[in-house]
This record gives sequence, structure tokens and C-alpha cells, in this order.
Amino acid sequence: MAAWPNPTQVMGKPATRLDGPAKVTGSAKYSYDVQPDGWLFGMILCSKWPAATITKIDLTKAQGMPGVKAAVLAGGEQRTVRFYGQELAAVAATTKQQCLDAIRAIEITATPLPFVVKEDDAMKPDAPLVADGPNVSDPSVKAEGQVDAAMAAAAAVCEGELRTPVQLHHALETHGSTVSYKDNHLTAWTSTQGVFSVRDAFAGAMQMPQSNIEVICDYMGGGFGAKFGAGVHGGLAAKLSQAAGAPVKVMLTRLQEGLSAGNRPSSIQKIKFGADKDGKLVAATVENHGSPGISGSRKTAGGGGGANIATPYLYHFPNINVQQYGVLMNTGPASAFRAPGHPPASFGTESMMDELAVKLGMDPLQFRLLNDDNPVRQREYKEGAERFGWATKYQKPGSSPGPVKTGVGCAGGGWGGGGKGSEAEAQINPDGTVEVRCGTQDLGTGSRTLVAIVAAEAFGLKPEQIKVKIGDTNLPFSGGSGGSSTSASVSPAIWDACQNALAALQQQTGVPDARGANWFDTCKKLGINPLSARGKWQEGLSGSGAGGVNFAEVEVDTETGFIRIKKIVAVHDCGLIVNPLTTRSQINGGVLCGIGYALYEERIMDRQTGVLLNTSFDSYKIANIADCPDIDVILIDLPERGVIGIGEPAVIPPAGAIANAVANAIGVRIHSLPITPAKVLAALGKVPNMPSV
Repeated sequence: MAAWPNPTQVMGKPATRLDGPAKVTGSAKYSYDVQPDGWLFGMILCSKWPAATITKIDLTKAQGMPGVKAAVLAGGEQRTVRFYGQELAAVAATTKQQCLDAIRAIEITATPLPFVVKEDDAMKPDAPLVADGPNVSDPSVKAEGQVDAAMAAAAAVCEGELRTPVQLHHALETHGSTVSYKDNHLTAWTSTQGVFSVRDAFAGAMQMPQSNIEVICDYMGGGFGAKFGAGVHGGLAAKLSQAAGAPVKVMLTRLQEGLSAGNRPSSIQKIKFGADKDGKLVAATVENHGSPGISGSRKTAGGGGGANIATPYLYHFPNINVQQYGVLMNTGPASAFRAPGHPPASFGTESMMDELAVKLGMDPLQFRLLNDDNPVRQREYKEGAERFGWATKYQKPGSSPGPVKTGVGCAGGGWGGGGKGSEAEAQINPDGTVEVRCGTQDLGTGSRTLVAIVAAEAFGLKPEQIKVKIGDTNLPFSGGSGGSSTSASVSPAIWDACQNALAALQQQTGVPDARGANWFDTCKKLGINPLSARGKWQEGLSGSGAGGVNFAEVEVDTETGFIRIKKIVAVHDCGLIVNPLTTRSQINGGVLCGIGYALYEERIMDRQTGVLLNTSFDSYKIANIADCPDIDVILIDLPERGVIGIGEPAVIPPAGAIANAVANAIGVRIHSLPITPAKVLAALGKVPNMPSV
């Protein structure tokens, strides 16, 4: 196995995205843009009941509507509805309006059932049962040491209830597929994080061999963990195409995206931490109730989708008792969401760490340095604090003068980021051009460019001289883009394929070093036939274990409750950095996502109707350019560790750092996300607490 070169010539140098021109000119084709000959619109009929027993779904009238080519059921005629928005049927027609007319013509016989859409309501003894078992699962328990004795002997103890809301995925491109079924072959253009996992899902849904299915994802408009399978919508698109004998496009509406595409579970964390007089942590108890979500097939409560979180987070407690419960509601499925379980855990843990530091009379940064035994994170805290100016900015909570108060906070995070299993192929042509093929997909994070950079390093070329083919199940296998595993999985496979191709080129031509200046003359010696070689992931070229810390500075207007984030310093360890430009982009994006989680994002359900109330970006707020503070990214390059993913670590610390900065500014802790102006004013005693819907 050829190790990474030291020093590198191309890797580690900023490189612009290969797909930049296609995206800015509009020539990039997303799943929504694909229009095969004769394609039809597809639309899904969703339940208008949050809970009901369906006894009949009659498609007869819909099938006879003008322009309608197919109508199919999402399951059988008889079933139990478990959330508002659950898929019941779908139609395909020539126009959108014809689809809408056909959807309205479908007749359903249903008996509405009692439902519950709020965590506190679902946990009551007399709450309606969401599934076959109780709404609250049996706990998963982790217990070590003698918690009661350690807590009783602690010099300082802090406890509180920290809450985080359900966060909706809401990628700019909604879930969906354009599917063409013909002669027992299926081609699907899908907005997905895993073309191969989608292929497998279609094979199961349609009872087809995998070899008869091709899934393509050339470009996609974002995916945060919920786009790995074909989904109910993909299966319906395939069945509609089969029934209609034509390609069918089914893309979820923004409302459907919020209802059925998946979400980050909520958490209710009852936390108690204890420390000795020197500031060392001695004990922790945590009771967490998370929302694992419900689907049409789920029968019992459980902890899926990240409902079990990692509190207590990062720090070692010699005595712990952690109990995790899943709470079912009639509110749709949960799914993985960028660092599942970690952002709420960081928020809960880091909030209580600050509270405990204040009670001990310690600087919160020094308190963390005393209790975090990770040497890389120690370095990150120290370098970040110096860049941020922590020593001069930190002050006693609430001591900032005037009505607009300034505060600072910090928080940390950790993640795996490892990978394996990818394969690749490199082809060298006689004219010196190179094509590299790998079945991975690009979520928008720059995977195309990463492939080109690694290949360019191997051949002594520039990234723009490499032609990259990705996002197709007809290419060499690669796993899904999740868990920050893409870079760590793909880079070694590309490097191995290119090293094998280079060795074959040098052996075939007799040129001992074909790289760089010798490249084109050497390639001419191939004659008329190209040369290709395969490669696969190799041990030792990638690593795992990435993390980082955030320092946040905020201004809080105590008269309006408005919070302005002035600055965030984000320090992250990245292993061997392939492209600093896209690495910084990933961290910037993670910080913005964390800002949305901290200040704006929250799914709001109406307990009277079971309906999602904030159905669009008008009412479901995400961070935009006006909310973007000065983000100072510090990259810690550790090339000896190999390539490690950075997508998820970046989103973990922001909420905790921002919450701590707000508490430092106003002198009062806000225990739930998002931290809204109304909550700030309520914490200051200027307005009453607002009741939930």
C-alpha cells in the first residue's frame, strides 16, 4: 500500500469546486430537473387525520379523471394512520392540476382516533396510545460507580431540565425521485445520500434483482441524514411508473417534507452534575426523554433516530446513572440528522458545565480544561481562546452594563468521522487525460473536487485535469454519505486505484517516473488503448475521531429580547486536510446549522388538530445570510492521522456555546432551545412565559 506523500503537492492546497461553473450557470441537473421523454407528474395523497383507522380507499374516480395515467395505494386499503401526513395513495398525470384534481377525487372511509402530539401530553398515564405498546419505552440504562454517595460528598452540585425541540431537515431540495420502469428494468434519478442503498430499497419494494436497477444522483440540493432510502415516496413513484408505462416524477412538497421526511428528535434532559472542591467532576445523573418518531409500520416505542443522546457528553464522570426513554407521538418519523444525538447532548452537558463552573467560582474555560482529557481538544480550547480573546472578554454573568448586554460562551464536540468499503477505478487515456470513477455521491460538500484532488496528487496533475464520474450505481461501489464517512471512505480508494494505474503505466511504458512533466509524453506510449485499474479502501490512509470547540460572543437586547451573534471562533481537528477551502465551507455550514438550532428552528404542532403549524420557510425559521456572524475557522491539520470526515463535528458545539454566551450576558440561564426573544424577556421577568400550542 502506498502511503500519502509527505509533503503533499496538491492535497492540502485550496482548490475551487469542479462543479462550481455548472451550478452557477444552472446547467447542473438535479433530480427535480430530470425530464425523461414522456414523463408524468406524480403526487401523494396524505392523511388529514393524525390518527385513524382506514377501512377503504377507493381510487375508481381518480383513475377516470382526465389526464390520469395511474393511481396506486401506499399499502393496503385497510390500515392504521399514525400521523397527519402519512402516505395513503398516489396518482400520476400529465399535469400538476390533473394530479391535484385526481387526489381530491380519491374517496376514503376512515374512523378518526384520539391522538397526541406533545411530549408532555404523551407521557401522561391517560394519554392516547400511539402504537401497540405504551407511549414511553422501557429505559436503556448505563450505571457506573456509587452515584448517591459521590453526589452527597460533592462540594458543588447543579441540576436542571434542559430541552431541545424537534428540528426538521428542510434541505433546499426536498426528497424525491424521477423513476422510469420499463421491461423489468428501473432507472431512478434520486436526491439521495446513498445511491446503492436506494437501489437496494427499490429492489426490495419492486421485487427486482439489483442488476436491473440503476440509481443516479448527479447533483443534489442537500441531505442531512434522512436521504438514504427510497422512502415511501420513491416506492410510489416506481409503482406509478410501472402502472402508467411512463417515467414519473414524485418530489415532496415543502409541507410533506416537514411531515414525513424525518426529523431530529426532541429531548427532555433532567441533568444533575457534581464536582469536588478542586473542580473535578465526580458524579452525573441524566434522565432523557426523546422522541423516536412514528411511522406507518412502527408498533412500539423505542429510541430510534437519535432519541438516545450522549449526555453526559465528552467529560469523564467516575459515577454515573443515565436513563434514556423513547416517547411516541402522532407526529411522523424521526431520522438521522447531522451528528445524531450529539447537538442536544452538547447543549445539555455544556449548559450544566457552565452552571457548575459559576457555582464553583471557576472560569468555565479552565473548568473544561481541568475535566476534558482529550489532548487535541485541549489544544483547540487553548488556541481558540487566544484567537477569541477569552481572557479579556469573559466576565461575571450578568455584569455587562447597559440594556444591550454582551456575553461569551464556549462548548465542545466530538465525532467519529471514519470510513471504509469504497471502491474506485482510474482510467489513463493515450492523450494524457484521466477519468476517475466512483459510485459515491456529492451532497453539495465537494466530493467531486475531493476525488479530483486525490487523483491529481497521485499523477502530478492539476485537479481540473481530472474528469470525475460519481453518483451512479453502474460505477464502482461506494457507501452512503453519512456519519462524516465520505472523505475517509473515498479518498483511500481513489488513491489506491490511481497508484495501481500509475504503476501499470510505468511498467507498460518503461518510464520509471511518469508523473508531472513526463506525463503526456509517457501516456502517448500507450498507443491507442487506454489503461485502467481498480482500487479499494486501504487501512491506514484514513482515521476516525474528529471534533472541535466553539467560542461565541453575543449581544442581547434586554428590552426586546433580540440576540445578535457577533462572532464565533470554530476550531476543528481534521486529520489530513484534502481541501482547506471546502473544509472551511463545511465548518461554516455546520455553524450556521447550529445557529438555527440554537435560536430559530422548532417544529410547532397544534395539540388540538395534530397538524404541523410552521409549514414553510415563512414560519419555520432557518438561519440566513442576515443571521451570519463573523465566523473565524481554525483548522488543525494532523496528516499523520489520515483523512477524517468533518461534516458532523462542525454542527455539534454551536448551540451550547451560544446558550452559554446568552446566559453570561443576561445572568439568567434559558433552559430550552430555540432561545427566542420571548424566552429572553420571560427569563428576565419582563413578560410571562408563553404557553405551548
